[in-house]
Amino acid sequence: MKFSENWLRSFVNPPYSSAELAHVLTMAGIEIESIVPVAAVFNSVVVAEVVSVEKHPTADRLKVCRVKTGKSDNDFLQIVCGAPNVAVGVKVPCALEGANLPGFTIKQTKLRGIESFGMLCSAKELGISEVAEGLLLLPEDAPVGVDFRNYYGLDDNVFELKLTPNRADCLGIAGIAREVAAITNSELNSNALEQCHTPAEIEETLKVQVVAADACPLYCGRIMRGINPDVATPMWMAQRLERSGIRLINAIVDITNYVLLETGQPMHAFDLAKVSDAIQVRYAHSHEKIQLLNGNQIDLTPEMLLIADAHKPLALAGIMGGMDSGVTQGTVDLFLESAFFSPGVISGKSFVLGFSSDSAYRFERGVDFSATRNALERATYLIQSICGGKAGPITEVKHQLPLRTAVNVRIDRIKKVLGIELSKHQVADFFGRLGLKFSEKDNVFVVIPPSYRFDLSIEEDFIEELARIYGYDRIPSFSPHANMAMLPASEKKLPVLEMKRLLTVRDYHEVI
Repeated sequence: MKFSENWLRSFVNPPYSSAELAHVLTMAGIEIESIVPVAAVFNSVVVAEVVSVEKHPTADRLKVCRVKTGKSDNDFLQIVCGAPNVAVGVKVPCALEGANLPGFTIKQTKLRGIESFGMLCSAKELGISEVAEGLLLLPEDAPVGVDFRNYYGLDDNVFELKLTPNRADCLGIAGIAREVAAITNSELNSNALEQCHTPAEIEETLKVQVVAADACPLYCGRIMRGINPDVATPMWMAQRLERSGIRLINAIVDITNYVLLETGQPMHAFDLAKVSDAIQVRYAHSHEKIQLLNGNQIDLTPEMLLIADAHKPLALAGIMGGMDSGVTQGTVDLFLESAFFSPGVISGKSFVLGFSSDSAYRFERGVDFSATRNALERATYLIQSICGGKAGPITEVKHQLPLRTAVNVRIDRIKKVLGIELSKHQVADFFGRLGLKFSEKDNVFVVIPPSYRFDLSIEEDFIEELARIYGYDRIPSFSPHANMAMLPASEKKLPVLEMKRLLTVRDYHEVI
């Protein structure tokens, strides 16, 4: 999993450098595989607005532009540009004379006899992307004259996380932040992930029938009408998605992907116009087929869980949506879904299908079922903030969710397993930092694993958590000691093995 360091620091910002933060996470079992800057080093690049564009008198592919860089209202630069998407009114990054870009320096020059006093830049020229088809176009509200590096948030790094399969709770920024706060004893920013509640503005609902209750213990969904399908994904969201390796599609899909990365809860949006009568969560019939969003045509088998309507499959539950019900650029009404699928139902399906997905990767490891409804509220809030529209009430179908059984953790057992002595105060502090609910009596802590930690079930699991927060590197290493002495051996007795050897060399055979 990749994520922006700046995004993480909006949740929790310990006084550690990038390298130090990566080290403490790795030492606590959350391995940071790489740290990569989001852009190369450059300077003297500002946000600029193209005021006029004229054809170059002697070059068909070049244009002579007057560019406003914000120094003053009447101060314009003449820049010769060959980008196909340069046009009057666009805002783009502009490298001023003397700017140092990756691999070269901007100087005043003449292009086919016309002086040029700077350069309008593509993402590739700034070291932001490996490919570019033209200038990097900025939003219309980009402030002219500001430093582009600050405006675009380029003093940032991309962390790549290499998680063990048991730590699905860290497959979202909020989960990683929770871990960082516990390890570094730092405070979480409570406003970073807004707890949203969207009141219903329309009364319309879609009936939900969960036939496979064991496979889907919790399903939440709501109708949204009147969204604007032409709205562009905001730059701040687009940057966080792109730095996490997620391709931009459209505002609605981008929002559901954003909530996935933010909370770890996979979501899906259906085009309401393509859904008939009711939503069903059921296993597939052997004769059914579905074309998925990746273009694959799947012959369904009875062990595959589906989201369907009254007439057809809509999605492969927990894995990928169907092509025929997906959100497109013309979608104005939605059915928004957030669910908890049992890990055992999703596990192994990616191997059978020959591909995986971000949703399947999380569901087969276990997602936080206590946050399923909150994720739906969060996605609703973002959709309304960006695309408008009105939301209906949430339809929730709940069955037996996984039980979180209390576990006894003994102080003397902690000492025996770790080889160090932790006081009751230290144990209580570490459990509190990890967000665990507990009580203590007679040197025994009774701890309840949270809904987002499927890997905590026995006493040793919680002792390992104490070791992680205490610090593996702080636990001393002792060489084993043992007293050894020669034992008396009588020469009058012949060992059994020696007796067998002597008989064997005389051609005797042992019969059992």
